[in-house]
Amino acid sequence: MNQHKQALHFALDAGREFIELNQLLKLVGLCDSGGAGKQLVASGAVRVDGVVELRKTAKIRAGQRVQAGAVAIRVTAEG
Repeated sequence: MNQHKQALHFALDAGREFIELNQLLKLVGLCDSGGAGKQLVASGAVRVDGVVELRKTAKIRAGQRVQAGAVAIRVTAEG
């Protein structure tokens, strides 16, 4: 069975230090809403920097990597 990983990039808006995890999942299109993002996090299916993250509104900062299933998201600072 061949699994394909999808790599996404998310740039924080200028002046923003972080984005909440559930909002990141929504903005990159993995969830239809922030509420759906919260459910995905609560299920244990999301990792931040390789560690399962259960805090739905965890602050994700530039340099961190988020993984949900076969999707990996790299967060960077804009600019």
